[in-house]
Amino acid sequence: MKSAFHIAVLDDEVDITLLLANYLQSHGFRVTQLHNGQSLMTLMGSDPADLVLLDLGLPGEDGFSIARRMRDNWRCGLVIVTGRGDAVDKIVGLEVGADDYVTKPFDLRELVARVKAVLRRLAPSDATDASLPAPAPAPAPAASPSSDRLRFAGWQLDLAARSLTSPQGLNVALTGGEFDLLCAFARHPGRVLSRDFLLGQTRGREAAPFDRTIDVQVGRLRKKIEADPDDPQIVKSVRGAGYILVPPVTQG
Repeated sequence: MKSAFHIAVLDDEVDITLLLANYLQSHGFRVTQLHNGQSLMTLMGSDPADLVLLDLGLPGEDGFSIARRMRDNWRCGLVIVTGRGDAVDKIVGLEVGADDYVTKPFDLRELVARVKAVLRRLAPSDATDASLPAPAPAPAPAASPSSDRLRFAGWQLDLAARSLTSPQGLNVALTGGEFDLLCAFARHPGRVLSRDFLLGQTRGREAAPFDRTIDVQVGRLRKKIEADPDDPQIVKSVRGAGYILVPPVTQG
């Protein structure tokens, strides 16, 4: 029995492959990050992956063509993870042999559940869930909208007092918009949130074309909660989809 299933993540966006790799590794998977189709073919010839997460929007390459090559040459799990939500694209993806099709934005927990489901279907009939890596133990129950205090990465967000306390125990002043934005992230950890959704949560309206309000506010928030705002580790960008709060959130 393998000690860890090998997952290959192919996306041209380094931030996305890093985000997925970190999350999958925290759930016990071995992960290889890739950024073009040829590197995937090379990997499959030397260290085959048990499952591939494939983005369709690769510059200069046809993701569907890569999927066909995978199906023609290797037996492994194949999950398409893409911003293309059109029904036709989904049908084509499944017809070329994908085991599942996930559209961005997505919930990281749901993606891991889908990965495990595909691996279970591909496993030998005598295999059990014990062969799949177990998720990392959580220190406390997941946060819910009714929690008065939410904790993440050492920070404490007090919803009742509308205050934020740093890991060093210092109170950090936030504007009303910044606090509402952080609340939206803390209530949906591990989920990619669109700009429209965030604007609705903080301003009660939909984004107009070229509206960069959320981008500006995220930039200001990062300056207050990130060790390095130019290399954010708490609130990460997902190109074409929005933003995601990476650390787990707990109550208390």
